[in-house]
Amino acid sequence: MFTGIVEEIGTVVAVDRGGQDARLTLRGAVVTQGTRLGDSIAVDGVCLTVTDLDGDAFGVDAMPETLARSTLGGLVPGAAVNLERAVRADGRLDGHLVQGHVDGTGTLLSRAPGPRWDDLRFALPAGLARYVAEKGSIAVGGVSLTVTGVDDASFGVSLIPTTLAATTLGALVPGDTVNLEVDVVAKYVERLLGGRAGGPA
Repeated sequence: MFTGIVEEIGTVVAVDRGGQDARLTLRGAVVTQGTRLGDSIAVDGVCLTVTDLDGDAFGVDAMPETLARSTLGGLVPGAAVNLERAVRADGRLDGHLVQGHVDGTGTLLSRAPGPRWDDLRFALPAGLARYVAEKGSIAVGGVSLTVTGVDDASFGVSLIPTTLAATTLGALVPGDTVNLEVDVVAKYVERLLGGRAGGPA
């Protein structure tokens, strides 16, 4: 489980592609501190298991489902990525509950700079709009953000100076693609209400 509060911007060191999967080597001086083999690190919002450790570099395996559903399939050496270690049970939940299970990808449609913030609008994949609510939470590239507005095809967020400086979202340009994870609570509520509607009276 994660919070969507990015700890650092890491760098892709190597991408070793198999037939349908890939092994990624990444560098992150912060997230490797205290990390052991088998621990989880979110890479651009995707929960991955650490399989190798070498100083401030770590390796992970990305399966076909992960590559197909997220932006990880397009990573190349030198790419910048948002990194976050799994939250500790005794830690602070400063963002929202993020599983690291990407629901789909969205494309940046527009970016409007403000005096100290930027307003961004992303395309919303069909089928995800019902889980996104104004003033609700969404993870964009692994970053916990508050939704400022939503319709059937897009949603908006505002990025404060800290987010602009401390995550890869500060460098996005229209046309760039990001990983999206909607609020897991919304998905469970929908399933529970659907089950009740279809059950005995």
